[in-house]
Amino acid sequence: MTVQEATSFPLWSDEPAVQDLLSFRAVASTVADTLFDDGLDPVAIGLSGAWGSGKTSVLELIQADIKERSQGLDTKVLVISTQPWRYDPSVGPKESLITEVLLALQGEIKEGLDDKAMGVLRGLARRVNWSKAIKMAAMTAVTLQLPNPDDLLNLVNDGKPEELGGGRGMDEFRSEFGTLLQSKSLAHISRVVVLVDDLDRCLPDTVVDTLEAIRLFLSAKGMSFVIAADEDRVADAIQQRLKTPPAEKDGDEAPAKLYLHKIVQTTIPLPGLSRFDTQAYLFLLLARSEFEADSFTALVEQCDQLRRDGGSIDDLELPEQSALTQHLATAARLTPILYEKFHGNPRRIKRFLNDLNVRRAVAGRRGITLESDAIAKLMVLERLLKNDFETVLDWLASNQLRDRLEALDALANQAPAQPTEELVEAGRDEKAKGARPPKATPVAEPAAKEDSFSDTLVRWAKLPPTLDATTISGYLYLAASFAKIEVIDTGLPERLRDVAAALSSSLKVDRAGISDDTLRVLPEADAQLLVSHLGRRTRDQPSIQKYTVESMLRLAGLQPATQANVVAALKALPVPDVEPVTAMKLRNLDKATYQPVLEAWKSGHPSKELQGTIDVVLGTWGQANGN
Repeated sequence: MTVQEATSFPLWSDEPAVQDLLSFRAVASTVADTLFDDGLDPVAIGLSGAWGSGKTSVLELIQADIKERSQGLDTKVLVISTQPWRYDPSVGPKESLITEVLLALQGEIKEGLDDKAMGVLRGLARRVNWSKAIKMAAMTAVTLQLPNPDDLLNLVNDGKPEELGGGRGMDEFRSEFGTLLQSKSLAHISRVVVLVDDLDRCLPDTVVDTLEAIRLFLSAKGMSFVIAADEDRVADAIQQRLKTPPAEKDGDEAPAKLYLHKIVQTTIPLPGLSRFDTQAYLFLLLARSEFEADSFTALVEQCDQLRRDGGSIDDLELPEQSALTQHLATAARLTPILYEKFHGNPRRIKRFLNDLNVRRAVAGRRGITLESDAIAKLMVLERLLKNDFETVLDWLASNQLRDRLEALDALANQAPAQPTEELVEAGRDEKAKGARPPKATPVAEPAAKEDSFSDTLVRWAKLPPTLDATTISGYLYLAASFAKIEVIDTGLPERLRDVAAALSSSLKVDRAGISDDTLRVLPEADAQLLVSHLGRRTRDQPSIQKYTVESMLRLAGLQPATQANVVAALKALPVPDVEPVTAMKLRNLDKATYQPVLEAWKSGHPSKELQGTIDVVLGTWGQANGN
């Protein structure tokens, strides 16, 4: 397998989904029912939901539903999609929306059936500020999906522009537009449905002008609008533009909402994802690359059926593939905390998975090899529990990561489960539940007390898998760099940081750059701090023990007062991490001083290779003493 194959992971597009992974078809069909109800003509329907809740995907489903229902009918439902947020800022929003509707109708006029239709269309066109509209036709991508811009020029080349503004001008526009829709040339159009998206992203002026343009059209029979936007944001924009007062008392509608509801007859709220929906969505996103199109469609239908039946995702009938089992397990692990933290928002869930895959790819190319579930757990810490993430980075910086993670894991596995509500309290400061670890600690730190960790950190530790500090430190450094956080042991005085970095370096030239004279003249307290730092770092990062142990032994030789702490640091090393070459470094040193180190390692069930090296060193000491 190439590096590219090993580190390339799929990303999910932020464009509307082509498949209904969220079971929003029920909402789309309800909207379509309203659009086909002859008793609601004309009609404007609101589709309200927060940013990323799936409104655009529902509009796509509505359009597909309209197309499906229209098959076999003698008449056509003309669907026009528009996004006021993308309108050319040099063009008025009202002119932009009117232009889109008129151009779409121009493309549907059947010439020869009614010569008056084109004349009415030209009359309507003259009421628009065409100096701006022609610029839009030339500059924006909107016209790529509409009739040729030359048709627009043909509309406005004859006749003098008229005025749309004022009550009379708007009344005449409404009347003439109604006449146009009822003409023989458009008899094959049963209804015009305008799908308006992203209105809640617009500035207040654009919001109000777009709504005013919609109000112009809503007097004509056969016109329908579906406005997908966060209703509260739209109302806020109306309030800002029109300077309307707030509601007089609780329970009353504010004037801005009344204005909106005068245009939009009913609003359908888009539901947030339930816990089941969140797990199903996570699993479907993770599993998509494992299936062919038809098989994946069948899987989506299985999830929909389980949702209707009140079943569990665990009841899915899956092919015998280990990858799918892993995806199902990952979805189950992430669901509780993503459901709570993202409040059922599908876009935020998708972005989290995209960020996860980007991080996996970058980490892989940096030589950091972690399983996806381990990276997912670390991403939860980094993205959702930021105060706790900084606490863990403090442990990393002060070389306490291993001891603190082991203590946290022991506490999490024996502590009772934390109730869900505790993690959802607004404004909780995850880190305030317990003091941050001290910056300078003994080499072997005692087990942490229960109140040393925040509730959220304990709960995070319960997420599988159990993390090994020696394997995740590289990832944490990478994550810290992405977050623009410097990983610095602030418990080590600044005057010693460069010395400590050099003594820990894998480069001999760095270690040799710190002369014996420099170490010899260090104050005893500074020398002891260096030993403590190097000892903790060796426990946290066994891979560098060849260099850190060498530096500790060097300090012990130059500063005899540090020997006791060096011995304690060596004895505190986990025996499985001790390399034979580390034991061999003691061969030429004082037996009385360092024999307790070898005895401690012998009692810790050393590997066969380490045991052999210990025996060699003990034998060398015996020969030196004439035994």
